[in-house]
Amino acid sequence: MGYIVKILNVEHVARNVKRFILEKPAGYSFVPGQATDVSINQPGLTEELRPFTFTCTNDNEYLEFIIKIYKDHGGVTEKLSALTTGDELILHDVFGTIHYKGPGVFLAGGAGITPFIAIFRQLKLDHALTGNTLLFANHSEEDIILPAELKYMLAGQYVDVLKSPTKPGAAGREIGLKLLSKYVTNPGAYYYICGPEPFTLTMLTLLGTLKVDKAHIVLEA
Repeated sequence: MGYIVKILNVEHVARNVKRFILEKPAGYSFVPGQATDVSINQPGLTEELRPFTFTCTNDNEYLEFIIKIYKDHGGVTEKLSALTTGDELILHDVFGTIHYKGPGVFLAGGAGITPFIAIFRQLKLDHALTGNTLLFANHSEEDIILPAELKYMLAGQYVDVLKSPTKPGAAGREIGLKLLSKYVTNPGAYYYICGPEPFTLTMLTLLGTLKVDKAHIVLEA
């Protein structure tokens, strides 16, 4: 079943990243961390479905998606980037296995932060952010999505990991065994992973090396 919704607003939030605010169909609901398939309601594009994660909470009267735009690919995200207020999208059924199970460490690579944004926003509303840490890997400062909000919500539990920082004197780094081991200290903690496939596979390998119980690893199935 598809829901045709209008775009209410579009804005840039980071390099090649846009925020889309949409109408919310009556009765439409999801769990923070979940996603839906989206297509553009234009001739020839209605069957071009792509998965995007909700970044709002279920209590919002609108829907929000934060989407990485891949330019010069001629793909769906490039076409999405050309849309504006009043254009229409088609939403489909909700799906996804990433959802909050308990305090832990969130490992995000680039646009992989999107399911965690909804989770953190809901935890903030529930006064339940204590005990959660975010390691956020990006190429440089220009690529960080919603840094001010994430730092405000997580305070000292927000950690930027930049491969090529632009600030003078800043050294580049990635999430490796030495860094991650500092945060693998609680046997009962959960480890949430989302990012490009190479990032996800690397995080799984590191967590395996650190003897993290697979039952405590949360990622998209």
